[in-house]
Amino acid sequence: MSRSPSLRPLSTQLLRAGLLLALGLPASAWAEESPRRSFQVGGGSLGAVLTRFAGQAGVSLSVDPALVAGRSSLGLEGEYAVEEGFAALLRGSGLTLVPAGPGSYTLVHQIEPVEGVQVLPETTVHGQGLGMVDDSYAGGQVSRRSTLGMLGERDYMETPLSVTSYTSELLQNQQARTLADAVANDPSVRSTNPAGGRFEQFSVRGFSLYNSDVAYGGLYGVLPTYSIDMEMIERVDILKGPGALLGGLAPNGSIGGGVNIEPKRAGDTPLTEFTALYASPGQGGGHLDIGRRFGEGQRFGVRLNALRQAGDTEWDHQRIEREATVLGVDMQGDRTRLSLDLGHQQRDVDAPMERVGLAAGLKVPDAKDVHHNFAQPWSYSRAKDTFGVVRGEYDLSDNWMLHGALGARKGDYDFMRHAVQVVNSAGRFTVSPRAFQREEDVVTGTVGVRGWFDTGPVGHTLNVSLNRFDLTFDNNGARYASGISNLYQPVALPEPGAPLALDSPVHTHTVLSSLALADTLSFVDDTVLLTLGARLQRVEVDSSEPGEPDQRYDEHATSPAVGLVWRSTDQLSLYFNYMEGLTQGQTAPETANNAGKVFAPYRSKQLEVGAKYDMGRFSTTVSLFRIDKPSYYTDAQNNLSADGEQRNQGLEISLFGEPLERVRVLGGAMFLDAEQTRTANGRNDGNRAIGAPVVNANLGVEWDLPAVDGLTLSARVIHTGNQYLDAANRQKIDAWQRYDLGARYALKLGDKDLTLRASIENILDKTYWASANVPDGTATGLTLSAPRTWLLSATMGF
Repeated sequence: MSRSPSLRPLSTQLLRAGLLLALGLPASAWAEESPRRSFQVGGGSLGAVLTRFAGQAGVSLSVDPALVAGRSSLGLEGEYAVEEGFAALLRGSGLTLVPAGPGSYTLVHQIEPVEGVQVLPETTVHGQGLGMVDDSYAGGQVSRRSTLGMLGERDYMETPLSVTSYTSELLQNQQARTLADAVANDPSVRSTNPAGGRFEQFSVRGFSLYNSDVAYGGLYGVLPTYSIDMEMIERVDILKGPGALLGGLAPNGSIGGGVNIEPKRAGDTPLTEFTALYASPGQGGGHLDIGRRFGEGQRFGVRLNALRQAGDTEWDHQRIEREATVLGVDMQGDRTRLSLDLGHQQRDVDAPMERVGLAAGLKVPDAKDVHHNFAQPWSYSRAKDTFGVVRGEYDLSDNWMLHGALGARKGDYDFMRHAVQVVNSAGRFTVSPRAFQREEDVVTGTVGVRGWFDTGPVGHTLNVSLNRFDLTFDNNGARYASGISNLYQPVALPEPGAPLALDSPVHTHTVLSSLALADTLSFVDDTVLLTLGARLQRVEVDSSEPGEPDQRYDEHATSPAVGLVWRSTDQLSLYFNYMEGLTQGQTAPETANNAGKVFAPYRSKQLEVGAKYDMGRFSTTVSLFRIDKPSYYTDAQNNLSADGEQRNQGLEISLFGEPLERVRVLGGAMFLDAEQTRTANGRNDGNRAIGAPVVNANLGVEWDLPAVDGLTLSARVIHTGNQYLDAANRQKIDAWQRYDLGARYALKLGDKDLTLRASIENILDKTYWASANVPDGTATGLTLSAPRTWLLSATMGF
């Protein structure tokens, strides 16, 4: 937690330092030896950098502005003791520190050592300084830091909520292709749409999470809507619970948790890597990653990632082509830090797998009897997204920083699809082809100010933030002649001819705006951190459709939030949070009879308590939570309707790190009680919510073989409990397990670094229903598991 330098007069600090020197006491006499801990301090003016480091370290620092005028620092990141970190920041400046009391320092000109006086020693520091953040926990799979929207980045032990941040190293070693592969590591997150489908969608703590609600450096609406490639990202932060205070309103109303993706930045060391990619039975491609820094002090950085992979999947007549190019540029000045990210992603899928809906009262089909892709060969999904974000930070003074970001995205989507609604036990369903086109234009931005100061013994980090999200989308479509197929024995039907009817075009304009204020107060030497905040939110929706009355909403609400962290010891943090959020109402999907209907905004609430224990190389989080929100369901007439509330409460356990030398673990469990309440006439009160398993569990293990240097074996098991497909709890899918195995070998090929990877997902080739419905009721259906898939890659560094 950040804390500002002391506001005591400089003369008082100098007097204390002079007395210390006059008495001939060693400089460490008033300074206890501090433990090493993780820091991340960006570059800028020397005064501002020293102030931020002192704030993170929880010590007081007095600085004569004349000493630091015109000086700059590259900053630092990594693990340091307090004195070690100051020495790294001041190296070569001709300045040094002298203790002026317990936890208090004064900056002075460096002088020649004299008898009886100890000068801070020269220290060798291993850190990246300016550029790419590398703050990995032991084992390199998880980062210690996460982005908390307007609150900035924080160490996970000082964060009043459950959060796990997966590193690019982990994702590369697991050969993660999309966000679905990344979140498979988390027991509280599950994919609710088939792999190789038109889009990806997830549940967190039993509530839906949409790709459009995934933030990019804390900014919503910038990343591609339907699928997000992992090769372009540096870190994936998964934050549990409503995040209205942190980032404003999520565009599609996700409340169970959020995902933030951090872009790649150039590091100090020049980088040129090429990775050859292969996925069975025939998806080949490559990924190029180049990073360089230029200019005086390497202030300018450029990072380019380019990807292409294409070929057949393990499903019949299914082919995927994916392309992505992302360019990241950054500049670090004395007081100014700027960055620009530009990207384009395209994903084409032939015969995308569909969810399977069931008629009311029908027995759930046995997934083991499904052997083929039941999507028609002529169905397809075409998605193109072009996006960009510019960001900036400016140090108004050593204690105040102005920051802002502006992003935009244009999306073009074209689908030819059909629903799969099984109507009898023989697996019969009607193929009703539908073309669907969608265009999205997003402009989103945030501006804020952050300040560090003290009021007596209390430290403050004050944040003020203004957010605005502006989305315009247009939907069009057409309907074609129907045919009959079968879930177990699919029938290839002729490609659709002329349309029978055109859908009415739908135009929707949504504006989500908010103003937030938050203050994090630190007490008792920063061992107690209390965050108090509120966000004034406004939801404006204007949706029009020919022949239908326009739907307009303009709602306001103030959402409070409280977060408390108590660092009871260096290893143990206890935390509590209460958060509310105003969320945009659901929109009926294109499969519903009332497609396009926009429901009124609603409030959500979360209460959570937890504990985090850091054993140095191994860490665990235990949390209890409760989330309440209105619920939706698709009725017998295939209309999306609001009905009652859903209350999800549960216990989460997560763990990561390197408990034994050469052994890394990553996983945990979630025990969920998801109950329907206040339903119409009480007909479903007490029933379990749709698509909400009682138990999820993950365990991944990596082992570096001592006998073969560079060889690592890995294994992972994923368990998901049984789920209900319907609100009446008459249709249920069984629990399932997935087993993955992998290996990688890092070696030298001449003077080049080479890493070979091989892994098998779903090694037993089990077929099962991975998910029953989307938990908010907007798109009913069963999600079929992906077949056994081989993944191979080879990364060469040049």
